[in-house]
Amino acid sequence: MTFWGPYLTGGAVILVYMLLVWVLSLLLKNSSIVDIFWGLGFVISAWLYHALTPEGFAGRKVLLLTIVTIWGLRLSLYILWRNWGKPEDFRYAKWREEEGDSWWWRSLYKVFLLQGVLLWIISAPLLGAQISATPARLIWLDFVGLAVWVIGFFFEAVGDWQMARFKANPANKGRVLDRGVWRYTRHPNYFGDATQWWGFYLIALAASAWWTVFSPLLMTGLLLKVSGVALLEKSLTETKPQYKEYIERTSAFVPLPPKKRSS
Repeated sequence: MTFWGPYLTGGAVILVYMLLVWVLSLLLKNSSIVDIFWGLGFVISAWLYHALTPEGFAGRKVLLLTIVTIWGLRLSLYILWRNWGKPEDFRYAKWREEEGDSWWWRSLYKVFLLQGVLLWIISAPLLGAQISATPARLIWLDFVGLAVWVIGFFFEAVGDWQMARFKANPANKGRVLDRGVWRYTRHPNYFGDATQWWGFYLIALAASAWWTVFSPLLMTGLLLKVSGVALLEKSLTETKPQYKEYIERTSAFVPLPPKKRSS
């Protein structure tokens, strides 16, 4: 079986999926719901690729499906819980204000089709890990990939949980969370997300899909330079004076021991 048949089918399914999410966003007048459906889109892709690759090694397919499903569902459910009853995210609200009455159709390509294309491209290792029948056993790369994924899941899930608890306390309003995993990286959730994708890639690499390395590279680049760290840092620096001091002593992405404050 060639890679392109299932991959193009996956692209078509993702297109329909994002069109449906777009229609829902029009009904709700909230484009930021796309964030809720991001992780779920990868779960759907992984299961679709599973169905389209019956010749793939079952053990590797089960391993990949399990961790992708855990990651994607946790992420989608967490964002749904976090955003429930809240207005549209400020990023999308700003675009809505700038575009005016044309936002309803501009959002289709500016948000939903764009994210659909990214979802499809990034999903490549989820197919690459499942399409090959060889090696017909789990090898050391599979276990390294699982270990890397566990590290990433820990930082993302624990980081989100600690931030949720921090924000739930009214006494913390305007303050900066610098405890727990946030003591070692300013963005444990983004680091964890990127790390998990390197774990997925290592499992694909075990199935000889080495060339899908563009997926974790793209995901890491997006989280660092586009939709994650860079965008959030700008906002936090402007709204929280303490954040500049936090930047000076805390690693931006990769967890590291905090720097000692200069006297």
